[in-house]
Amino acid sequence: MAIRIVREDGDETLRKKSREVEIVDDRIREILNDMVETLHNYNGVGLAGPQIGLLKRLVVIDLYDNKGPIKLVNPKIIKQKGEQEVEEGCLSFPNQFAKIIRPAEVVVEALNENGKKVKIKGEGLLAQAISHELDHLDGILFVDKIIPGTLKYVTPEEQEENK
Repeated sequence: MAIRIVREDGDETLRKKSREVEIVDDRIREILNDMVETLHNYNGVGLAGPQIGLLKRLVVIDLYDNKGPIKLVNPKIIKQKGEQEVEEGCLSFPNQFAKIIRPAEVVVEALNENGKKVKIKGEGLLAQAISHELDHLDGILFVDKIIPGTLKYVTPEEQEENK
């Protein structure tokens, strides 16, 4: 496993649409494992393929809730319900946070790391993370959805104080 470099604001890869994964093989599993390691290294909740420079429909999410990381291949939201106003950040936009409107609940269909079809229902933070990461797969960034006037910059020191 390896820690990948996270692409940041201004990298054109972040604005491109990702392609579907044709076959879930050892190479895809290795990428997913690298993504989880990278996510943990940066203390993030979610990471999508474009954020590490890969235009593949791959997403990993970890809520650090003892259920382990979720690895999704070719995820699609098939149902969403309600709204929630959330404060959100992004590993590709370090130290920036803003309020966003996200669905309160989502149902996503995807393949897991073994190529088996899975369906996951997410509420609250999981719904938020799924929505955020799937946006990345279509070149949509959280800064595109900011509620006007809510963007704030937080220094790394301030982030440590708030933990």
